[in-house]
Amino acid sequence: MDRTACVDLPAFPLQWLLRARPQWRAGPVAVVEADSPRAAVLWVDERAWNEGVRPGLTYGAALALCGALRAAPVPEGEIEREVSRLARRLRTFTPHVEPSREEPGVFWLDATGLERLFGSLRNWARLIHAELEQRGYRASVVAGFSRFGSYALARARRGVLVLDSPAEERRAARLVPLPRLRLDPRALETLEKLGVRTVGEFADLPHEGIERRFGAEAARLHRLAAGLLELPLAPERPQPPALQRAAFEPPAAEIPRLLAAVERLLPPLLEVLRQRGRALARLQVGLRFERLGDHLERLCPAAPTLDARSLRELVRLRFEAQRRLPDRVVELVLVGDGVRASAEQWRLFEGRPRRDLRAAAEALARVRAELGEQAVVRARVREAHLPEARLAWEPLRELPAPRPRETAQGRLVRRIYVPPLRLPAPARHEPDGWMLRGLEAGPMTRVLGPYILSGGWWQRAVHREYHFAETQKGELLWIYYDRLRRQWFLQGRVE
Repeated sequence: MDRTACVDLPAFPLQWLLRARPQWRAGPVAVVEADSPRAAVLWVDERAWNEGVRPGLTYGAALALCGALRAAPVPEGEIEREVSRLARRLRTFTPHVEPSREEPGVFWLDATGLERLFGSLRNWARLIHAELEQRGYRASVVAGFSRFGSYALARARRGVLVLDSPAEERRAARLVPLPRLRLDPRALETLEKLGVRTVGEFADLPHEGIERRFGAEAARLHRLAAGLLELPLAPERPQPPALQRAAFEPPAAEIPRLLAAVERLLPPLLEVLRQRGRALARLQVGLRFERLGDHLERLCPAAPTLDARSLRELVRLRFEAQRRLPDRVVELVLVGDGVRASAEQWRLFEGRPRRDLRAAAEALARVRAELGEQAVVRARVREAHLPEARLAWEPLRELPAPRPRETAQGRLVRRIYVPPLRLPAPARHEPDGWMLRGLEAGPMTRVLGPYILSGGWWQRAVHREYHFAETQKGELLWIYYDRLRRQWFLQGRVE
């Protein structure tokens, strides 16, 4: 008899966030839609739930309920990459794995015929559970007979469960609390008022009334629960990577010989991706040295591309930045990671605007290839108490289009020093004023302030008295007096 298993990693984005920031595990944590007080809360852990924080609240409202709450957004791309990594790992236990597209962290596995390989299905399920726990995830693994039955039981419990018969699976699934399923909260509230609290009670309702009252999604779930709809397993069929390799005899000792091999291997590599309807998003260049072993370089073009010329340029910049090879190269391997190509990427001719964002992105890609991935970053404003902590630097992957706006007058820009610069203490009897920036800038002629910033009791107490100081030469400086350290600092300047 065919066996189907379900693996569930509950609140998968929240688990991903806690793995990325393990120091947050001790306190209440939430996943938010964006790094903004108005952003919606998407997922909460048990401590935050006990404090009254619920999904759907704004981040600001959640902080009002739980001052110790820590929250951050989870990039959708990171979730997709982690799901792909977990799916690859699960394929070592069974070749047929289907990740859920609607619920990240849910996987269906074909468990048919694995008893002889692993001794029993219980051993197989325990090995999967142990693998996920070793990776830092809480998970449930249920080996049953149907897609819906194994899913419902995986959502309702933790650990490992192996069912012995379809009848046992049906009985157990009917007892699963209805809120464990992916059902609209308003529908759940209405069903609760009707006394429908379990999957079995929901499955016993007439199908026509479900669709008319709660919509198509609830009707589809009802058909699955009642056994009227059975979806077959649709496992992913991962294609082998686009790969080209070249062996050197005698081993290559000079960079030009490697570049010539790259120029020869790139066209067939890109042709494989083109036939799959994909464009190259990342190029991995593997080198096998004679004595030093294997080495891997990763290059990302400005945008997914099938242009061999721009890729050759990126490889050339990366190799020439090293000036010389540390050892002779025995083998060169190129691996292309592709993404689905858009219609624009297939277009041969296109008009170029006055500001060519593609040319700018290619220039930044060349900078990254020569100086490293962290050479091109942008500032992002974040919530913080101190001015120098309000900016975070993140890699710039995509150059946004300019959005100029007409203004009646120019804006002043505040440039911040990180860390703040220590200033000499003002003399008590200085007839010409305080020399903030030395003799060249001249003495201070005008001061606005103080503007007091006080707080930080949750980590380290802070009391600063900020001023805007204008010098004789026209510089407008942003300074503050640290009351606790009894020292003046230059925080920045205004231009």
